[in-house]
Amino acid sequence: MKKLVLATAILAASAAGTASAATIYENNGLTYKLKGDFQIQLRQDVGDDQNLDVEFDDLELKNSVVYDLGNGMKAFGQLDFGYKNDAEGKSSGSHLEEAYVGLDFGNVAVSIGQQNHATDDFGVYAAYEASLSEDAFDAQGTSGNDVIRADVNLGSLNLIATTELDAEGENSEDGESFDLLVSTELQGVELAAAYQTMKTDVNADSVDTFGVSAMADLGIAKIGADYSSTDDVQDQINLVAKMGVAQSTQIAVGLNNVDPEQGDDVTEWYANVTYKFPQQKNVSVFAEIADTDEDNVDLGYLAGLRVKF
Repeated sequence: MKKLVLATAILAASAAGTASAATIYENNGLTYKLKGDFQIQLRQDVGDDQNLDVEFDDLELKNSVVYDLGNGMKAFGQLDFGYKNDAEGKSSGSHLEEAYVGLDFGNVAVSIGQQNHATDDFGVYAAYEASLSEDAFDAQGTSGNDVIRADVNLGSLNLIATTELDAEGENSEDGESFDLLVSTELQGVELAAAYQTMKTDVNADSVDTFGVSAMADLGIAKIGADYSSTDDVQDQINLVAKMGVAQSTQIAVGLNNVDPEQGDDVTEWYANVTYKFPQQKNVSVFAEIADTDEDNVDLGYLAGLRVKF
């Protein structure tokens, strides 16, 4: 489930995903943390003649190493593995999801390696599973293995910039891109703007995508919207409302509309509920239903258990 990232958390590229991680070793300025995210669910996809099955999403182990270099500087490394495809019989062995190293200077962190583009953090989409792309950036691609990334905290303004090298003629060649995400918060409203220019092939033309989003905290509920558009490809709109109905229970309802340059537009709606156990907030159960306005499409649904550390 993606959400708008503002960033006190953005900058911690040196500690990305380690807030609830288990500290395996800590001594002489070295901290090694391990994080797990295990989510298994029963799911029937939205669509025609779909069947119920067991789906693995996620099965991840994330390794974080941070060295304190003194004077406010840190060196960090991240190595993440996913086992979803192996569990579903699609591959043998683990799948490398992220592998990068970098330096954190306090307000600026710079990293290099296999990691997400800046635009991966765009959007207000709140579904557990999607039959459509989450946004126009997601449809184009938001990760790579030749990525240089900078996370910058300017107080009330946060910025992420990434570039993926074209690596022409090298084994890692898989296109090139430049991505930018700027976010801030004004009086309880989270605002973000994003831009991507991507070339998937050395002989192809660049494809530009832009997006804007907002999430307002109204007290009893959070209401969000985003709009993203890829030139000559598609426009996309997301609407979402999230509400806590009890101390440990949250519901979300959303609408996702994709309007392609060619073909008919498709609208998907979803509703989900999540319960986090009061004694252990990293253990949750959830359920979701979803459907689209396409012809001959049946309602989709899922229920699952998530365990994190």
